Amino acid sequence: MHISQNFDAGNIEVVSCGDAGDIQLKIRADIESEFYQWFYFRLSGVKAKPCTMHILNAGGAAYPSGFENYRICYSYDRQNWLRHPTSLKNGKMTIEFQPEYDSIYFAYFAPYSMERHADLVARSQLSPRCSHRVAGKTLDGQDIDLLKFSSNENEHPKKNCWMIARQHPGESMAEWWMEGCIERLIDESDPAIGKLLSQCDLYLVPNMNPDGSRRGHLRTNAAGRNLNREWAHPEIDASPEVYFVKQAIVEAGADFMLDVHGDESLPYCFIAGTEGLVDWDAAKQARLDFYKNKLAELNPDFQTERGYPAKTPGTANLTMSAAQIAETHSCLAMTLEMPFKDTTATPDEIFGWSGERSKKLAHSCLDALSSYLDTELSS
Repeated sequence: MHISQNFDAGNIEVVSCGDAGDIQLKIRADIESEFYQWFYFRLSGVKAKPCTMHILNAGGAAYPSGFENYRICYSYDRQNWLRHPTSLKNGKMTIEFQPEYDSIYFAYFAPYSMERHADLVARSQLSPRCSHRVAGKTLDGQDIDLLKFSSNENEHPKKNCWMIARQHPGESMAEWWMEGCIERLIDESDPAIGKLLSQCDLYLVPNMNPDGSRRGHLRTNAAGRNLNREWAHPEIDASPEVYFVKQAIVEAGADFMLDVHGDESLPYCFIAGTEGLVDWDAAKQARLDFYKNKLAELNPDFQTERGYPAKTPGTANLTMSAAQIAETHSCLAMTLEMPFKDTTATPDEIFGWSGERSKKLAHSCLDALSSYLDTELSS
């Protein structure tokens, strides 16, 4: 029997594995940080063997409630990720599983590798609607990819709209969402996308945190920085990802921004707004409500009843992307959250919340954006 994690996004530490009935594991923390929750590993040499795995430090994770009523993701081919029950007791998460094949992969959520990211960016630029540039380099020397989708057809002055994903690298559903977004944007047979690109130029950063993604981090970059707390004054030698993307947003301007994330604990899809801004008013609330309500109308997986409590005006955290961009550019900026677990109102017993459902939600987000721009351009 072998346990391995030395691959893109891998994360696990083996405490002991004397036999398949008692496998003791720990999740490795992000570098220079106490954050941990993401895991991804392969168990080999276990065909038809009943295995009992214990993740000993689950109770001390960044969001321990994320492991309550949680079903682990597993795959034999790394293409199809299914769900399997776990139990949490006295801070230890236990997985009992009898594999059908010689090796099996387990992960906190369906992984999205940097190789898949490279493939996504490469095929995106083949579309005549898409242009690509490297916004900057990460601390590990990886490219920060920036895609622009545009068309020459427009009846009004165009808006500049931004969508960024995976500031927190362990939230891999955010890049599955981006894959769905991009696949629809390059579909030239889709008239709704033709209309959208006549309304705006759309800027996408599919992966804000390539280093954390490859290293198997939950929440931070190669310097141990939580990128979504770096937007007020990003430093090029500590959070270059935010430094370069914020610079690109200033250069292009922003009329809309959606920051795509995953929430470890809450079993819902929801949007967090920027109600904490000093100048929050009824007009800003109406814009936020319009987008959220339209998205709920378009996609049954999205809801508006549950999520984070709205901040009181004047208490916004301007180190976070949405608040910083909303204040700096006087635009609608929001954070989209998807679950690691599943949606309680629309559960899927086999896949739970998944990459495929994340992609479909992205399609709905584009349609909601077009409807929102209709109201903005007509006012």
